[in-house]
Amino acid sequence: MAKNCHNNHMAKVLTKEIYGKLRAKSTPSGFTVDDVIQTGVDNPGHPFIMTVGCVAGDEESYEAFKDLLDPIISDRHGGYKPTDKHKTDLNFENLKGGDDLDPNYVLSSRVRTGRSIKGFTLPPHNSRGERRAIQDLSIEALASLDGEFKGKYYPLDGMTDAEQEQLIADHFLFDKPVSPLLTCAGMARDWPDARGIWHNENKTFLVWVNEEDHLRVISMQKGGNMKEVFRRFCVGLQKIEEIFKKHNHGFMWNEHLGYILTCPSNLGTGLRGGVHVKLPKLSTHAKFEEILTRLRLQKRGTGGVDTASVGGVFDISNADRLGSSEWDTVWCSFRALFWTKVRPHVWQIKGRSPVWMRWWPFSVPAWLKLFPQVRHLKGFSPVWMRRWRCRLLWMVKLLLQYWQV
Repeated sequence: MAKNCHNNHMAKVLTKEIYGKLRAKSTPSGFTVDDVIQTGVDNPGHPFIMTVGCVAGDEESYEAFKDLLDPIISDRHGGYKPTDKHKTDLNFENLKGGDDLDPNYVLSSRVRTGRSIKGFTLPPHNSRGERRAIQDLSIEALASLDGEFKGKYYPLDGMTDAEQEQLIADHFLFDKPVSPLLTCAGMARDWPDARGIWHNENKTFLVWVNEEDHLRVISMQKGGNMKEVFRRFCVGLQKIEEIFKKHNHGFMWNEHLGYILTCPSNLGTGLRGGVHVKLPKLSTHAKFEEILTRLRLQKRGTGGVDTASVGGVFDISNADRLGSSEWDTVWCSFRALFWTKVRPHVWQIKGRSPVWMRWWPFSVPAWLKLFPQVRHLKGFSPVWMRRWRCRLLWMVKLLLQYWQV
């Protein structure tokens, strides 16, 4: 395998020596290193995105093949070391702010994660019988939810035409995987057997069963109230986990990798907190990708991965999932999206460069535009504010007032 032909983390890490060391190993369920790397071997990778190029087949994969997977995890997650410990914190009250992202730019907000159920192998490796057992367990657990989480389950192979049309109209229905990254990993076997969608009556809390992970849990709503979306996400997710534990099937987790999922890119929180946001001018700027990278964000098209943007609308979310807690990950996301709330015109004016954007806050006219009340407050004039030290103190004071520190 020529490394220069494969744009994925597995190809960067795998050597003949590592393969020779692992080729005779297998997990208790029979998953081998060949199964781990198959999708990365078959697919050179996305032309613009560094894909992972491997999957896990069960909880034990991350230990049995750690000589390969630890370097991949480190490469994908910014140097995360084998000795590092992951933080888990689903206390939504720790999240401050994020309830008023500008709706003129932020169209909808979403937080999602995956969960793997202990006692079963993962989707690339599980049997039809395991998949059906996961569905039965999920239906029973989700049926016991009440209040704002009361809802209904729709099996892909048993829903009516009307139900299918409604799920398509709501953009809830997931299709059979067609991406070779997924099909080569065995994700589409026996489709659509034992796959389904559950959502609450308000259509703000969803669970996908037996898609890329055992469970995909999603909290979403229109507008920019990420704080409310995260509250619902945390409460609903913890309720689901409590029910599964009562059936002696908790979620896969360890203190090093956090929550165990199929793809190494989703380890840790497995969380993607994102928004659909309109950026028609910034997105055409040559530095758009660099801006997102520096803010630790990633973009997808309007319809998700491998889709194009429509009307300058992008799905923007956090790039980091491992090493930070859930609330910290979401906070970092909307902190970066502060640009769309306090200074939305900075993103749009004539495709200005990041250099201009860095100097913009130090411009007196700009601050007067944002906060016109400073023109006359305490009799201070713009002339006075041109003095550098006083201007800096003034800016700090305004920011402290803004965040009510």
